[in-house]
Amino acid sequence: MPTPLSAGVSAQMRRMPRAGSEPEMRLRRLLHRRGLRFRVQAPLPGRPDIAFTRAKIAVFVDGCFWHRCPEHSTAPKNNHDWWEAKLTRNVERDREKDAALQSMGWLAIHVWEHEDAGEAANRITTLWRSAVGRVQTGRMSEGCDILEDETTSHE
Repeated sequence: MPTPLSAGVSAQMRRMPRAGSEPEMRLRRLLHRRGLRFRVQAPLPGRPDIAFTRAKIAVFVDGCFWHRCPEHSTAPKNNHDWWEAKLTRNVERDREKDAALQSMGWLAIHVWEHEDAGEAANRITTLWRSAVGRVQTGRMSEGCDILEDETTSHE
């Protein structure tokens, strides 16, 4: 792969956070509020942003630029060949980690950074429920004990 245009570009790329982006944090908060518990940056192929170990679901929150979103991806004009190779390799790596996870019995889910976090959380919750059962929901006390859940009778 060609080298980046400048040392400044390399330094800027190194400063990009690998975890905890705003879209990822929004999704994590919504999933947690729904009663789903997960691991962050689990030691699995591709280091998923969110991993549900019981359900074997790995979630990646992908940036539109870095992973070539079909709706929002743009190609930089400066050093075009380098960027083309870099972004193409990112997409190839995504497919490789998906295949590795699948061979381990995991389902890889990709959520674009521009997607509505609520809709993504709905999809993930549905998949989780189909894999392991119902999600326990209800009011939480300060000690985080469940006071009532969806199976509690209200008669």
